[in-house]
Amino acid sequence: MSLNRLLPLAALLAATAAWANEPAADRQKELVHLVRQDCGSCHGMTLQGGLGPPLLPAALRDKSAEGLAATIYYGRPGTPMPPWKRFMSEAEAQWIVDKLMSEFPQ
Repeated sequence: MSLNRLLPLAALLAATAAWANEPAADRQKELVHLVRQDCGSCHGMTLQGGLGPPLLPAALRDKSAEGLAATIYYGRPGTPMPPWKRFMSEAEAQWIVDKLMSEFPQ
């Protein structure tokens, strides 16, 4: 099979894997609320920054998605950034990062 025929299949598999890791609609609402309220207490209620840096797409553009998800999940020792692993899965932390890097829901 040629590479040109495999590329659409690879894209479909990647999209399916991403969808499989997407939280259920109710959980998405909980995560949005958590980010807006709990993260917003340091990063600003509109995520434009405060004690913590802004969490808007332009501010995150040059950051690694994996690194951001690890920061959410494990926190940053020696800083005010706490670990959130008691409240979410690693896949949910990645979902939050994906949304923050595009346009975070209201």
